[in-house]
Amino acid sequence: MKPAKEIRVGNIIMVDAKPFIVLRSDVNGSSRTGFTYKWKMKNLLTNAPLENVFRGDDKFDVVVLDKKPVTYSYFADPLYVFMDEEYNQYEIEEENMGEAINYLKDGMECEAVFYDGKAISVELPITIARQVIYTEPAVKGNTSGNVLKEAKLENAIESKQFTIQVPLFVNQDDVIEIDTRTNEYKKVVRN
Repeated sequence: MKPAKEIRVGNIIMVDAKPFIVLRSDVNGSSRTGFTYKWKMKNLLTNAPLENVFRGDDKFDVVVLDKKPVTYSYFADPLYVFMDEEYNQYEIEEENMGEAINYLKDGMECEAVFYDGKAISVELPITIARQVIYTEPAVKGNTSGNVLKEAKLENAIESKQFTIQVPLFVNQDDVIEIDTRTNEYKKVVRN
């Protein structure tokens, strides 16, 4: 058990016997009056958000989740199916996929996150490369400053294709590197 004052953003704690990830922590108070911690959290099993305030000496069980490398296999509406190297299949519900849906590609490697023996979500690599399937061509003379345009990226599921902002010099069919934590363009991948 850890006191609230030692819990950090990203920790997974048990609240009312349910696992929550701490997404944001705001501290109020003083050493004379005592500190309170206002946490924005998400239930790992249902994705339901929760905000609550705790005293610094409130104690919580911190959970360390198991992770396993898997590859994306297929979409069996509404479940996403992943397979490990021993051909075990894991199904993850769409609402627990988060933004990982935006980057799915057949055979994509990622990590399945397990709670109580059940796969509850996946974690993506920090950077991935994806092909631009559509973007407007750059207009000559429109290159000064930090001008961006939209680019639609390839995805295993056509209805889940999404766009990000890219510099004007990025062309259709270019392969670009993206930071999956921020959904931001990093660079064009050259062969």
